[in-house]
Amino acid sequence: MSQTWSISVKRRYGLARLCLYWRVGRATLHRHLSAANRPDAPGRRRGPRGAMSDADLAERIRTLLADSPFHGEGYRKVWARLRYAGVRTSPRRVLRVMREHHLLAHQRVGSPRGPRAHDGTITTLRVDEMWGPI
Repeated sequence: MSQTWSISVKRRYGLARLCLYWRVGRATLHRHLSAANRPDAPGRRRGPRGAMSDADLAERIRTLLADSPFHGEGYRKVWARLRYAGVRTSPRRVLRVMREHHLLAHQRVGSPRGPRAHDGTITTLRVDEMWGPI
């Protein structure tokens, strides 16, 4: 439509004039036009694919964890050991793969706490009354 010629002034309408008439921002128009011309992409993560598939990376992580003398290791240490072994990948990918395959180290449950110091209300019933133990 912006390439259409106006009969009265013998000029093209232009994108700015159309956006003003339609009361739409130019960025919004471009976003809608690019979405209309783009075929539906399959739902996959963006960016380049790694040299190793996620299944192969999970197997390498499993072997590293099996060979480790420790009970459980976090993703950062596993990532560092993978780099030392020659596998170049990102720590976020290692975390994601370990999470998907349930390979993360178990987290400690906190110790049970005793009774609270107060019930959570710190207001007094009367004005100028001291709150707390005397």
